Amino acid sequence: MDTPEQPQIYLITPPTIDPATFPDRLARVLDGTEIACIRLALAGSDEDAIARAADACREVAHARDVALVISNHVLLAQRLGLDGVHLDDAARSVRAARKELGADAIVGSFCGTSRHDGMTAGEAGADYVAFGPVGDVSLGKGTRAERDLFQWWSEMIEVPVVAEGGLTPELVAELAECTDFFGIGDEIWTAENPLSALNTLIAPMKTGG
Repeated sequence: MDTPEQPQIYLITPPTIDPATFPDRLARVLDGTEIACIRLALAGSDEDAIARAADACREVAHARDVALVISNHVLLAQRLGLDGVHLDDAARSVRAARKELGADAIVGSFCGTSRHDGMTAGEAGADYVAFGPVGDVSLGKGTRAERDLFQWWSEMIEVPVVAEGGLTPELVAELAECTDFFGIGDEIWTAENPLSALNTLIAPMKTGG
């Protein structure tokens, strides 16, 4: 697969979604710009609610040939016919998830700001590693994934890398040269028009800053 000249967009759903209205919002974004993958990042552990949300999003995503992965629920990914799983525990579950889901599934790993965890996840079979937050968000430990981490990774490691968390147009411009994907979620879903918010956020990437 050729490396694209600019990062691809990896869409992250809100933690709670309404299966009656969110699929339409999602469809408008997918129809308006090229999306590489969607992560179903739902809060809570109500399997019925997660399944309803997953079914609604899968229909929209797969109709447009966009892969849909789910955060952490390896068995649900299998049961619900999703394309893989995104793990939030750095490298700890990658090997087990790969064994469970098979070689064709997408297995991704969020590694915070740890270069070591990223390398371990890659060695364990992760298809991509995500670092973040790159911007100011209240979650996490208050540490940020700085540009030099992405720069080093892009020069030294072949596993694709995702920059996510607190993205701004300025950060998109700064990181566009050294990341494969931008993980974008909260930055757009609170807007009345998510597609417009997305286009504003990634505009510097398309103009080279």
